[in-house]
Amino acid sequence: MSELTTVARPYAKAAFDFALEQGAIEKWHEMITFAAAVASDESMATFLSSAETLEKKVEVFINVCGEQLDEKGQNFVRLMAENDRLKALPAVEKLYSELRSEHEQEVTVDVTSAVKLTKKQQDNLAQTLEKRFSRKVKLNCSVDAAIVSGLYIKAGDTVIDGTVRGKLDRLAHALQS
Repeated sequence: MSELTTVARPYAKAAFDFALEQGAIEKWHEMITFAAAVASDESMATFLSSAETLEKKVEVFINVCGEQLDEKGQNFVRLMAENDRLKALPAVEKLYSELRSEHEQEVTVDVTSAVKLTKKQQDNLAQTLEKRFSRKVKLNCSVDAAIVSGLYIKAGDTVIDGTVRGKLDRLAHALQS
């Protein structure tokens, strides 16, 4: 996977820079996301590995994408195909999304709680986290009854473990030391 990330980075950066220059960040995100989904499809992956010519690969891939790709998007796919990089499209999409979030001063925060958070709790948490991170926050909420109570918050490399399970684990570790 890290090899694909290394391969994908310059493509994602080039696509993002071009989209930024053209004022089409959202449009490019949609195109790359769709192309990544097509590249991830098993039957497409099988076809791409067995296609006889580069022209056939590009023609079929672009036809499958249809109107989802504009002319510049088709050129982007063509360039990736010429360099045998279509399998890296999902990694390009991930890196492009990261560049977009960074540009828009947005951070995605994974929140795990013992019970489902209400809309008001989510809004209050988002406001608090926006102050802490000085960015717009997008919450991904999930439920895990094993944490007993409290919240487990993960944003990039930052982890805030305010769960009863986490406190009990830290207490047990401290008592064993």
